[in-house]
Amino acid sequence: MRSLLRRFRPAPSPADLAEPPGRHRAAAHRMPLRPWQVRHRWFTVRRHGLDPVEVTEFLHLVADELTVAQTALGALREENARIKRTLRSWQSAQAAGLPELARR
Repeated sequence: MRSLLRRFRPAPSPADLAEPPGRHRAAAHRMPLRPWQVRHRWFTVRRHGLDPVEVTEFLHLVADELTVAQTALGALREENARIKRTLRSWQSAQAAGLPELARR
């Protein structure tokens, strides 16, 4: 199975091999897959290989699902940031009232 998967792994481009600054090499391999990377992925077609039409349809399906998932993830990150800002604001307001309570 691994040998089969290796056949379909694209050759890494120089940009893929370049390590992002401040990141460990192993972490660079966990970068999120982008829909365009799936849409533009090509497989080697052999004599008894894969049907290119089926592969293309599948890649477009996966790319569409990635688009939906990454859009939802972005919305969740924005909501998380908003909740954190609101919590910090509330905590600051509560902390401002502490000296007044201590005098009582």
